[in-house]
Amino acid sequence: MQLPQTFEDLISEADTLKLYSKLIQQINKDFLLANIDLDFDITILPTSLKYLLHEVVFKLIQEKFADYLNLLYIIDVSELKIKQLDGSDTLKLSEDVTFLILQREWQKVWFRNVYS
Repeated sequence: MQLPQTFEDLISEADTLKLYSKLIQQINKDFLLANIDLDFDITILPTSLKYLLHEVVFKLIQEKFADYLNLLYIIDVSELKIKQLDGSDTLKLSEDVTFLILQREWQKVWFRNVYS
């Protein structure tokens, strides 16, 4: 599986395979497991999803770092990829982490679709 390299590619692939709603469900499930009060509606626009997810990740980094780490663990975002990010700018870091979260969630949905 080749992971999408941009947000637009990810959403385009999810739409093409008609798995966008499954992506939202997976995000909701993992955030619930991480005890983060966030529940996206299945019909949320991709741009709104990206914006709201970015906002939540930014706040977690700033205010609830332990919850942020727990979320990354539950979603299973690659520690190596996180360590490769530049942490000097929190806003940019949260944007990059948001995309890594979306990539990992997409990977789970894609694998479940292909192998079930």
